[in-house]
Amino acid sequence: MPGVSARALSHEERRQLAVNLTRVLALYRSILDAYIIEFFTDNLWGTLPCSWQEALDGLNPPQLATLLLGMPREGEVVRYRSVWPLTLLALKSTAYALAFTRKPGFQSPSEFLENPSQSSRLTAPFRKHVRPKKQHEIRRLGELVKKLSDLTGCTQVVDVGSGQGHLSRFMSLGLGLMVKSIEGDQRLVERAQRLDQELLQALEKEEKRNPQVVHTGPRHFPHHVVRWVDPTALCEELLLPLESSPQGGARLLLTGLHACGDLSVALLRHFSCCPEVVALASVGCCYMKLSDPGGYPLSQWVAGLPGYELPYRLREGACHALEEYAERLQKAGPGLRTHCYRAALETVIRCAQPELRRPGVQGIPRVHELKIEEYVQRGLQRVGLDPQLPLNLAALRAHQAQENRVVTFFSLALLLAPLVETLILLDRLLFLQEQGFHAELLPIFTPELSPRNLVLVATKRPLGQAFSVLETEDS
Repeated sequence: MPGVSARALSHEERRQLAVNLTRVLALYRSILDAYIIEFFTDNLWGTLPCSWQEALDGLNPPQLATLLLGMPREGEVVRYRSVWPLTLLALKSTAYALAFTRKPGFQSPSEFLENPSQSSRLTAPFRKHVRPKKQHEIRRLGELVKKLSDLTGCTQVVDVGSGQGHLSRFMSLGLGLMVKSIEGDQRLVERAQRLDQELLQALEKEEKRNPQVVHTGPRHFPHHVVRWVDPTALCEELLLPLESSPQGGARLLLTGLHACGDLSVALLRHFSCCPEVVALASVGCCYMKLSDPGGYPLSQWVAGLPGYELPYRLREGACHALEEYAERLQKAGPGLRTHCYRAALETVIRCAQPELRRPGVQGIPRVHELKIEEYVQRGLQRVGLDPQLPLNLAALRAHQAQENRVVTFFSLALLLAPLVETLILLDRLLFLQEQGFHAELLPIFTPELSPRNLVLVATKRPLGQAFSVLETEDS
């Protein structure tokens, strides 16, 4: 999917982009605000312009991926079956034009070309216990942090929200960085420490088997700390150096791999308030968990714009995986009917108990193998209602016949979702720039593997063209 590069924009252009985003999001708010499980109860299809309904009705899932989301199969020729209304084409073009691009600026062979479960760019000890997605993420972010550390002269990296320590282990035992890992869950920290020992033993065995491969440079264990980081206050533990620096005070680099909700905001505040912190590399996620107010907006510019508000529903939608859903559309599998079934269940729930709205329904296994009435019966039981309630089978069949319409409306909302993420991340860029810092936003992961793939990189002194070094892929 095309988009705009944050690096290509001046400060004034970034501010204008924020203006444009708030205007567009206000214009299409009805689509973004909608819950797909209310497709039938709120007649969501009827809220679309009639000309849109005519253009979109009858499109199958692969056509939606190609024509609406702009993600055709490789080599596929894009052909419209009818003339689309200009307003719909404008929506599509605007969604493409205003969202930050998530496509990395480098071309490299796939690290999973030989084995979809093993990155060819990581040695076996670093792959153990790590899923392919995380293998890709720790390698790419770790290598970027190493480059940024070298450019800014950092003496210590602080990995906030480190979980089981996969990133910290790669940065310390793989790249030779001094790393402090901060995680609030004692159980995760204990597991991280066990995995540290296991990895060190594996590395030592590998060196004995291959004596010609001599490890050069320092090899440090990550230093693990059990501590919750309060997003509203500075964390003294985060700022303490692991060892005294011969040059004087410590120079810290903060990083977080998918720092959830307010944790990514806490990293920004520590960077902006603490002289010890000279660099930041943060990949955020879970925007729906941002405090309101407090987590967004952060910049004075965005806070002063009409329509800047992003309620929970919009922030939750911004966390969906657009590329992954487009792939599901291209495959047109039966799993796409889940939204339709759940929306039909909502009509039955509200008939039985009108005050019960949008209750959580735990995942019902193998939905694609169930008849719609079987799904509804299981769903009723999950929300505490009688599964033997009499059902209007004709109405359920009529809902099922609109499965493609449900998928189409959901695709429209997903098309707009990257604009919400762009506004949140743009607000963070502007927040840092308003304080005189230097900040960029770079696509770091392959979006098909990791949809939240934009890393916010900030420094307190200009790096100029050196920022381009961070975008390149090592051979």
